[in-house]
Amino acid sequence: MTEQERITKAYELAKESFKKWGVDVGEAIKKVHAIPISLHCWQGDDVTGFENPDAQLTGGIQATGNYPGKARTPEELRADLDKAMSLIPGEMRLNLHALYAETNGEKVERDELKPEHFANWVNWAKAKKIGLDFNPSCFSHEKSSDGFTLSHQDDEIRDFWIRHCIASRKIAEHFGKELGTPAVTNIWIPDGYKDIPVDKTAPRARLKDSLDKIFAAQIDKAYNLDAVESKVFGIGSESYVVGSNEFYMGYATANNKLLCLDAGHFHPTEVISDKISAVMQFVDEILLHVSRPVRWDSDHVVILNDELIAIAQELVRGGYLDRTHIGLDFFDASINRIAAWVIGTRNMRKALLFALLEPTDYLKQLEIEGDYTSRLALLEEMKTTPFAAVWEYYLMSSNMPVSSEWLKEVKEYEKDVLIKR
Repeated sequence: MTEQERITKAYELAKESFKKWGVDVGEAIKKVHAIPISLHCWQGDDVTGFENPDAQLTGGIQATGNYPGKARTPEELRADLDKAMSLIPGEMRLNLHALYAETNGEKVERDELKPEHFANWVNWAKAKKIGLDFNPSCFSHEKSSDGFTLSHQDDEIRDFWIRHCIASRKIAEHFGKELGTPAVTNIWIPDGYKDIPVDKTAPRARLKDSLDKIFAAQIDKAYNLDAVESKVFGIGSESYVVGSNEFYMGYATANNKLLCLDAGHFHPTEVISDKISAVMQFVDEILLHVSRPVRWDSDHVVILNDELIAIAQELVRGGYLDRTHIGLDFFDASINRIAAWVIGTRNMRKALLFALLEPTDYLKQLEIEGDYTSRLALLEEMKTTPFAAVWEYYLMSSNMPVSSEWLKEVKEYEKDVLIKR
C-alpha cells in the first residue's frame, strides 16, 4: 500500500466516524483552508527590522537564543517567508511592522515613512496573492527609551509617535488599495511604570487624546481596519500599563475599532478564549494575536494545547470566524526560525480544523435540553475521534508534506542557505 493509499483509506474511515455525529468532513476541510492566518514577519529576524540592525530591543521585548541563520536583509527575510509559506496549508497573509521599511540606506524617521518604503513588500505580496497587515513600531527607538510613547508627558515626543501612527495608517491604506484586501493596522505601545505610580489618570488621558488624533482621518474600511492591543504588564512596566485591557476595551467599543486580544497579554490565570464571546457583544470585529505565554508574555511558539483548541472552538461555536482576524505573535531565536513559523501556523490551522469537526449544533441542542451528561460524554468522545487522519488527508490534498516530512525540507534549507549566513 502506498502512502497516498494509506492516507486516503484512513481518511475514508475517519469520515464515517464523524458522519455518525452529523459532521461533513469535506465541508470542514474547505472551510479551514479558506481561513486567512497572518504570519508575523518578526519571527524571521528576532524583531530586529531594517531601520538599525544593531539597535537593542526595548519596550519589554526580548528574543532569546542565537540559533544560526537569522535573516539579515529584506531579501533574506522574504526568501525565508517563501520557504515557510510553502510548507503551510491554507490562505495566508503577512503581518509587517514599520521597522521593516526599506529605505535604500537613507535615514528616514518613523514619522516620515511612506508607502514607497514598502514597495518591495507590496510587490512580493502581489506575486503571492496575499494580503498585508501592519503595525506602527513604538519601541526600540531613542524617543521610547524612557518607556513612554503615545502617553508621554513631553508633547514633542508624544506628537512624534502620533505622527508615526498616522503615517502607518496611510501605509496600510495603500496596502489595502494595492492588494484588494483591507490591512489590519494594530497599535500596541509599551507605556507604563516599573513601580506604582501616583497618577494613573493623566497618562491614560494623554493616550486617549493621542488615539483620537491618530484616528481623526477617516479611512475606508475596504482598505484599512484599525485595532488596539492591551497588555497587563511587561518588562519595565510591571506595576502599571497605560493601555490596559479595560482602557482599550472601552476605547474600541466607543470608537468602533477592532479589539486585539493577545494570548500572552493577560494575567497567567486568564485565557483569551474566555473573553471572545464577551467582547463580541460590543465590538464588530476582533484581532487575535495567538501566542503561547510561559509564566509571562514570553511569546513561545504556538503548540496544539488546550487553550489553542479552546480559542478555535470559541470562534467556531460562536460563529465568529467572519468577524475575527487571526494573526500569530511569537519569536523564538533558540530554534530554527522557519520551523517555528511552520510549527506554530500549522498548529493554528490544526486547532481550527479540530473545532470545525465538532458536532456543534448537536451539542448546543443537548445543552438546550439540559442533557449535560450527553454533552460531556460526547465532548470527551470527540477528543479521540480520528482527527489525525483528516489532517493528513488535508495536507496531502493541499500538496503539502504530510506529518513531519516538512522538517526534511527545512533542514535542507538550513544546510544550503541558513548556515551560510
